[in-house]
Amino acid sequence: MKPAKRKKLEKAGWKIGTADDFLGLTAEESAYIAMKLALSESLRNKRLKKGLSQVALAKLIESSQSRIAKMEAADASVSIDLLVKSLLALGTSPKELATAIATTG
Repeated sequence: MKPAKRKKLEKAGWKIGTADDFLGLTAEESAYIAMKLALSESLRNKRLKKGLSQVALAKLIESSQSRIAKMEAADASVSIDLLVKSLLALGTSPKELATAIATTG
């Protein structure tokens, strides 16, 4: 945001901050969300790279297409455990998993 716009908004009573500030997230909560988002994105990228549809991936991990869609969207109902297991089922190496998590910031 441009400094002039920021100053104008603050003068009008607006508070400028991050999503973490707005939601009141701790550093740990923010890191957890970032990891989950990175794993979800990695799952989608790996699936596409392998040329698989969500239906095909669902069959591979014995799940449903709608569950895969939720996994790729980092839905709150999806655990990091499920994301990791699914990535491993796609042939992702532990090193690739570590790289995906490490790129979260």
